Amino acid sequence: MRPLRLRAEWALPVDAPPIQHAAVLIGADGRIAAVGPDSDVPAPAGTELEDLGAAILFPGFVNTHTHLELTGFEEHAPGLLRPPGGLAMTAEPEHLLFREWILNIRAIKAQRHPEEFLQAARRGVLDCWSAGITTIADTGDSGSVIQALAELGGSGICYQEVFGPDPAQSSESLAGLEAAVGRLLPFATGRVRLGVSPHAPYTVSGPLYAAVAAWAHARGFPMAVHVAESREESDFVTHRRGPFAEAWAKRGIPLLDDESHLPSYRPTVLPSPVEWLDSHGVLGPTTLCIHAIQLSPGDIALLARRDAPVAHCPLSNARHRHGAAPISALRAAGIRVGLGTDSVASVGRLDCFAEAKAARELGGLSAEAAVALATLDGARALGLGQETGSLTPGKWGDVVAVAAESREIAGNRSPAEVVLGAGLTGVCLTVLGGRVVYRREAPA
Repeated sequence: MRPLRLRAEWALPVDAPPIQHAAVLIGADGRIAAVGPDSDVPAPAGTELEDLGAAILFPGFVNTHTHLELTGFEEHAPGLLRPPGGLAMTAEPEHLLFREWILNIRAIKAQRHPEEFLQAARRGVLDCWSAGITTIADTGDSGSVIQALAELGGSGICYQEVFGPDPAQSSESLAGLEAAVGRLLPFATGRVRLGVSPHAPYTVSGPLYAAVAAWAHARGFPMAVHVAESREESDFVTHRRGPFAEAWAKRGIPLLDDESHLPSYRPTVLPSPVEWLDSHGVLGPTTLCIHAIQLSPGDIALLARRDAPVAHCPLSNARHRHGAAPISALRAAGIRVGLGTDSVASVGRLDCFAEAKAARELGGLSAEAAVALATLDGARALGLGQETGSLTPGKWGDVVAVAAESREIAGNRSPAEVVLGAGLTGVCLTVLGGRVVYRREAPA
């Protein structure tokens, strides 16, 4: 691969102040060799030159939660509503119960052929690149996304899901996970990593959580868990009631770690979902906690003690009527928080610009902090902060260019403000490890 030199009106490194009349040089190894004023960045012989004119260069988005195997399910996204925090959204007339939506998606998935999942995953990766997303953290059970990333030369962590609410199934479920990981490991090459995801407290038993956590820790696999997402989940774990409890009862499955038969049983001190996961050894620095909405101050303190990162998905949380995650409190506690889109079946399209703007409003963030949340903070949440997330020499050359008129910044709009306002249609170039993976076509 030839070295690549990008020149633009501005560069927003994220970990350093904005640079006007900027350039970024990416070496033949795919890593950033230099960042700075155009006059200071060399152009070695044989370098490919890209002059992007009135544009802003910034690090590619790090999407900390996707389900790319669900690409094509856009029409099944629930309607929007006005969530806490004043985000401007339209209302839907009827409430679609979260559990019913999950069952609907599962039924549709069951009709897909493995090759269709792979085609969907490939399209999903390309959609990410056209949206300025260069690194993903994906969860799914088809195995299609890690194959698509490997084939296309992508970047990310793919967490293989495992399910099993009945404790009697835990050994069988773990064996199935081990077999799936064995099949998928050959795709974990280059910048593609494999992890595991015991799905959620309403689909995984305590014994299975403990077994998967121990197995993953012993082998060095990162984990991802959906936790504290819905009120129905909290009702299930903490109060043993609600639609998930009813579903388990109908199937004859014991409710979590049911100790109601013991003389010492005290229902008033049942754990929160976060506490329940921790009791099974799940939480830790390499366990990504997805959504994390229904949190008490004690839960936040526990996540901080365990150094467990969080994938914050503001638009998905709103669409499913789960409420707003306490992003300000999470950040104040020193918890690593990144932004995720969730699936197109939840949000309709993968748009980190919109997610960053929503998180900014919910958390009272500056434009610069919102951009960092979608880039460097997300990389740190995934343990990739030394590899990507900022335009820093030595990191991978993951760079996005958005069109920007010079007068926008001259009119007291910061480069970060202009980046947030650019949106999906503003992306004109996406570079992954020094390789151009998306270029906006010129109008006919």
